[in-house]
Amino acid sequence: MLYQGETNSGDPESALNKYCEIFPYQQDIIDYASRLLSGIKQNQSMIDTKITAACEHWRLDRITYVDKNILRVGIYEMLFVPDVPPKVSIDEAIELGKKYGNEDSRVFINGVMDRVMREYYGKQAPKEEKQNPDKGR
Repeated sequence: MLYQGETNSGDPESALNKYCEIFPYQQDIIDYASRLLSGIKQNQSMIDTKITAACEHWRLDRITYVDKNILRVGIYEMLFVPDVPPKVSIDEAIELGKKYGNEDSRVFINGVMDRVMREYYGKQAPKEEKQNPDKGR
């Protein structure tokens, strides 16, 4: 949905609604996808800043749409979804990169996500609940 929104200048949430009309899913899956789309939209500037800071020698506009949007989902989950551990966010993003990206996506996504995690959480991912990245700042 993010990819479609970016390539067609459309709204990802309306793309989700159209998709679900054709391919109905369980309501909990639709709700989670809607939560991701809404959260990424609200926090996209901050998420993109984190991606840019974690990329050495790469501008955001040089990252493929697929990789960029996988990173947005993974980083949003890492920072804003407390019931998804950061390492799970990374693993899921890598799997999406393998499936939908190019041959370099997996390594690139892993590097960016790992760097964002280390910069946000320190050397190790937290063992307990994550916090909102704006709390206490």
